[in-house]
Amino acid sequence: MKNYFSSDFKLGILGGGQLGRMLLTETQKFDIHTSILDGNQNAPCAEICNTFVVGDLLDFDAVYNFGKTVDLLTIEIEKVNLDALDKLEEEGVAIYPKPKDLRIIQSKARQKNFYTDHQIPTAEFSHYAYLQELIHSYENDIIDFPFVWKAARFGYDGNGVKIVRNIEDLENLPKVECITEKLIPFKNELAVIVARNAAGEVTTYPVVEMEFHPEANQVEYVICPARIDFKVAEKAREVALEVVSKLDFVGLLAVEMFQTVDDQILVNEVAPRPHNSGHYSIEASYTSQFEQHLRSILNLPLGNTASKVAGIMVNLVGAEGFSGDVVYENLNDILKIDGVTPHIYGKKETRPFRKMGHVTIVNADVDKAREIAQKVKETIRVISK
Repeated sequence: MKNYFSSDFKLGILGGGQLGRMLLTETQKFDIHTSILDGNQNAPCAEICNTFVVGDLLDFDAVYNFGKTVDLLTIEIEKVNLDALDKLEEEGVAIYPKPKDLRIIQSKARQKNFYTDHQIPTAEFSHYAYLQELIHSYENDIIDFPFVWKAARFGYDGNGVKIVRNIEDLENLPKVECITEKLIPFKNELAVIVARNAAGEVTTYPVVEMEFHPEANQVEYVICPARIDFKVAEKAREVALEVVSKLDFVGLLAVEMFQTVDDQILVNEVAPRPHNSGHYSIEASYTSQFEQHLRSILNLPLGNTASKVAGIMVNLVGAEGFSGDVVYENLNDILKIDGVTPHIYGKKETRPFRKMGHVTIVNADVDKAREIAQKVKETIRVISK
């Protein structure tokens, strides 16, 4: 086995945001030399990795030249230049997740076609190369309101997703390639994180339940374990494993799903990296999702994914009406509460709904943890000076 620890091995990460910052906790724990490429010289990872390189993640030369300096390349964001990754892979650089999988996942249209082609349950959808084609479908009674519109590429945290209820909503959409989905009545939004290494070892984290902000379409709370029937949880886990198997995926894959009113499981979309739905695992699990990501891409034995205790994650986002140098109001008040751990992402400037951190609440009782999470959410504010 290759010696990764206290050695000359170099791990490269494309992206220096909060996911990379939390991954660095694990590379430091294992003493793995870590280089990071990001377009922002003040990115959350800039001051704490071994080597930080400023460069555009979508620029071929920046990604290719960075990749030549490391032994293994991974990502913390999928918005990267895939042509550069293809060339690096051809030249023998190990890359996980694989560029072929990122090519599918980068495009919501390709993702949906992949699910359909492999009999993985997902909501009915249509693909449109441009907005006028979608408007034409409405004018010819091919599609009707309401429906969910999604930009085909690079939507995140509620950006690039909109429920379209009328002609004004339709005409105000961005003029980009997109998909539309049937609006599914559902009981819960769920997620399952699956880890798989190159040796084929696979493990799943418990099913989590996600509660979303009604305006921002961002996750407000992640609840583990999900408060659902065991049979539904098992079905969700089986579907997530099927996605990983059909992709032949190596790394960490977060599979977001809908639980319909009749308890069917439909895949919404996937993220090929550590994910918001797994942040609770830092405090609540035997092995955090960030350590598990490292274990999977380095082909190490996978860790125990069981929870030691129930965990709730609360996202800390910029308050509406505030932009500028960040201030965390009432942080001392939440630190007085047992089982509460804040994570601040190192972003110096806030703006409305920008992810600035998260708070984990652990408790033996998931319902009690949810009560405390509500109190935390109502207490702490992310504002500006």
